[in-house]
Amino acid sequence: MAAFESKLIPILRQGVTVIQMILYKKVRDHLAHNHPNRYPENINKLSAAIVNDIFGAENIEEPFAGFVKDNREWIDEEIENIPEELADVVGPLTDALRITVLCDNQEGRDTSAILQRANDRRLLLVSREIPLPARFITLVRELGSMNNILLPPEISQMPSEN
Repeated sequence: MAAFESKLIPILRQGVTVIQMILYKKVRDHLAHNHPNRYPENINKLSAAIVNDIFGAENIEEPFAGFVKDNREWIDEEIENIPEELADVVGPLTDALRITVLCDNQEGRDTSAILQRANDRRLLLVSREIPLPARFITLVRELGSMNNILLPPEISQMPSEN
C-alpha cells in the first residue's frame, strides 16, 4: 500500500495544480473584465495572490510579497466575491482543498486550517461528498480539457492497486 500511496500523492497534487490553474484563469479573466483600467500585470499578480491565499501558500519573493502586503484589502474583497461571481469553481475548489489537506496529512502536516478558512469564506461546499482519488482525477481531466489546460501524462493514469 505504501508504494501505491507514494505514487498517488504526486498524481493528486498534480490534479490540485490543474484546479489551481483553472481557478487562476477564471479569476484573472473575471478581474480583467471587472477592472478594465487596471494594468494586466496587476490583474495577474492579484489572481495569483488570490489562489495562493485560498490554498494557504505564501510567496515571499519580491515583488509579489510587497504586492500582497499593499493589496491585502483588494485580495480579501475579491475572495469574498468568488462564491457569487464565480460559483462554478466552488465545487472543484472544495475538492482540491480537501485533496490538498488529505495529501498534506499523509505527509505528516496538519493543514486543516485551510479548510476552516475556506469554509469561513463560503468557498467550501461542506455538503459536497469528499472525492475518491479516481473521481477527483476524472474531474481534473474533464475540467482541464474544458479549460484548454494540457495535462501531464502521469495525471491521466492512476496507479493500479496491485
